[in-house]
Amino acid sequence: MNLRTALSAAMAAVAVIAVSGCAVTRGQSTVGEYIDDATITTQVKAKMVENKNVDAAAIKVETLNGTVMLSGFAKNSVEKSTAAQLAMSVKGVREVKNEIAVRP
Repeated sequence: MNLRTALSAAMAAVAVIAVSGCAVTRGQSTVGEYIDDATITTQVKAKMVENKNVDAAAIKVETLNGTVMLSGFAKNSVEKSTAAQLAMSVKGVREVKNEIAVRP
């Protein structure tokens, strides 16, 4: 009987640690939203890597609640606008904030 009680207590402790380990940061309300934002970020970066007109390494992508923030540097305004168009084409994106600076 003591083994069963100890095992139950250990399982409860593991569950509490696991749930607290899934805490969401950056003011988001659910773990699901955090995962969705991570998926959006990954898809936007993948589209930029596939596109030869955008230097994906020079552009940072962050997503919060479906809003994508682009920052970094572009060679020209066409690259900047192409990056924004690629981001907007990803499913789940609600808004794109394009803070990419064009290098002279």
